[in-house]
Amino acid sequence: MDIAALLTSAGINIAICVVLLSLYSVLRKQPSNVSVYFTRKFVLDPVRPSDPICLERFVPSASWIMRAWRATDEEILAAGGVDAVVFMRIVVFSIRVFSIAAMICIFLVLPVNYYGQEETQHKRIHAESLEVFTIGNVKEGSKWLWTHCLALYVISCSACVLLYSEYKSITKMRLAHISGSPPKPSHFTVLVRGIPWSSDHSYSDSVEKFFSTYYPASYVSHQMVFQAGTVDKLMKDAEKMYRILKKIEPQCKEISMPCCLCGGTTHSFKMLNNRAERIKSKASVDELQPNQREKERPAAFVFFRTRYAAVVAAQVLQSSNPMLWVTQLAPEPCDVYWSNLSIPYKQVWLRKLATLVGAIVFMFVFLVPVTFVQGLTQLDQLSHTFPFLRGILKQKFMNQVLTGYLPSVILIIFLYAVPPTMMLFSKMEGSVSRSERKKSACIKVLHFTIWNVFFVNVLSGSVIRQLSVFSSVRDIPTQLAKAVPTQATFFTTYVLSSGWASLSCEVIQLFPLLCNVFRRFILRREEDPSNCALTFPYHTEIPRHLLFGLIGFTCSVMAPLILPFLLVYFSLAFLIYRNQILNVYVSKYESGGQFWPIVHNTTIFSLVLTQVIALGVFGIKISPVASGFTIPLILLTLLFNEYCRQRFYPIFKRSPAQVLIEMDRQDEQWGKVEEIYNQLRSAYCQFPSISQELSIAGSSEHHEDKESSEDLESLKKPGNEPVKIK
Repeated sequence: MDIAALLTSAGINIAICVVLLSLYSVLRKQPSNVSVYFTRKFVLDPVRPSDPICLERFVPSASWIMRAWRATDEEILAAGGVDAVVFMRIVVFSIRVFSIAAMICIFLVLPVNYYGQEETQHKRIHAESLEVFTIGNVKEGSKWLWTHCLALYVISCSACVLLYSEYKSITKMRLAHISGSPPKPSHFTVLVRGIPWSSDHSYSDSVEKFFSTYYPASYVSHQMVFQAGTVDKLMKDAEKMYRILKKIEPQCKEISMPCCLCGGTTHSFKMLNNRAERIKSKASVDELQPNQREKERPAAFVFFRTRYAAVVAAQVLQSSNPMLWVTQLAPEPCDVYWSNLSIPYKQVWLRKLATLVGAIVFMFVFLVPVTFVQGLTQLDQLSHTFPFLRGILKQKFMNQVLTGYLPSVILIIFLYAVPPTMMLFSKMEGSVSRSERKKSACIKVLHFTIWNVFFVNVLSGSVIRQLSVFSSVRDIPTQLAKAVPTQATFFTTYVLSSGWASLSCEVIQLFPLLCNVFRRFILRREEDPSNCALTFPYHTEIPRHLLFGLIGFTCSVMAPLILPFLLVYFSLAFLIYRNQILNVYVSKYESGGQFWPIVHNTTIFSLVLTQVIALGVFGIKISPVASGFTIPLILLTLLFNEYCRQRFYPIFKRSPAQVLIEMDRQDEQWGKVEEIYNQLRSAYCQFPSISQELSIAGSSEHHEDKESSEDLESLKKPGNEPVKIK
């Protein structure tokens, strides 16, 4: 691949970016697209603005870029929470470290690579092969390899200093998030799984007896987890249907219309104006509920008096059998993944093992499209396998498109199937919270992309060759040292296609835009704010950034021509994702910065891998001095990682007792204890009864709602309560 093919790929992606960003700046000004490009505001205030038609609405502008640039970290924190700030720190860290790498590698390493072969006659720049800009062009035994070793030291030291600074800052942010947050139900709640079954009493009685016995001073109450039944699902469906029907102008009397099946009359939307009718309707629903004891599952939410007591109960082994009375801190009520709480705890390890095997099989099945993509980059093999393509491949433009643009695009199309698959695997694992499920999917997608996009492409060829490469562990550094410089051209085009173009698609929100157009102009139906709220896709964006970081580190010294393209990508990502966090994505739940240890560990892995590859290259190039200086650098990087693991990582696993005890004392001083206990009794409500809006249909009389609920309690039969709290 030559410079002309690279410029062709860059030109295509630049054109796509310019067109999509210009289109976005116009579409975001249209009032009909408020639910797509200003989702956060639309959820808070569903009224659509009715701006008059003017020329300015149809002229592209860069005002959104300036707003995103001027936004502060406090605004990002208020809009997206700690996780959003952590994500933006990933982007900022990448910009800083690759700016340093670009300066030293472009001005120091690149000239050494280009003039590495003294006897080589260079062509014009546009006709030069990209391989002459890699370390592969440096002759063996060259005295200039010390420049590569120096650049490796500068990049590694800069990355470690920046990593330490970010880890320290994010740790302080997490502690501030814990200590500064108002009292939440999850602070006082422990999720208990693996409750032993007894024929003498119910699960609820077992929980009350166990915690009253062993935690008499701190135990408050508990709430059981129930198996979802048909009636419960119908109640949820009824609430969803009501959200649609409540937008229709309510009628004060019955509306009768012919039934399309039998010719009779039917009531399309009947309001219950009489209070007795409302109570009777609610009571009839409760009569459908079966015995709650039969629906109890071996899991419960246990409430404690203080945060410290909850943390102690969550971290202590409760029984001599580790599979029974398993405790952990409960997630936030809005973060609970209720369907997985019914899974018996004894099945969890089997599910994790099965999903691990499934993910590994999926990774190896993906070798087929990756091998096909790599075949497109090798024109000799392609023309030999498909003789009818020889005429097309002789055309210069088609040759440049096939080698510089098409392979990365095909790989990206296949990769779109990976995040949903990994999210399904994470759901099957038995994650008890949505944030835990997204974190698990993030790790799976990260491992998948690093293996298939980096290692499989580096060790390209037939599937047999890719598997046989690892037959000898000692040959791995040598094989990587030979392969990485030759695959730098593919990674450069991949950054252009998967990076630049994907950011443009992210900002334009193509799928929600098409759904909005279809809903408004085909179905003629208004959007429900609760349906258009999207959470930030951390499980797709964090792996992508870390993959680009891995590519940037490994290619910085070997093929530094990729660094300017990476810098453009991260700079564009800085603006686009700030805009998306402020305007589009809604923060329904968060992990409190739990993604940063994943980022730190992956960055350390990238640095060590870069150093190992450089060690192999220095060995191939017969440079004992450079090889000798690289070995201590690897050891120092591993020591730095171990220090950070001991210094910062425990904060992300457990909450410090000092902070929790001080928060408990503040609650006692300010008299918030009773208020907190009242919140606990209604926070984790798995099957809330049908919303009061279903019965009053728009009535805003709060005292009537309270009276009707009290009358409903008097009509309920014993044993029919939808939520059981002891």
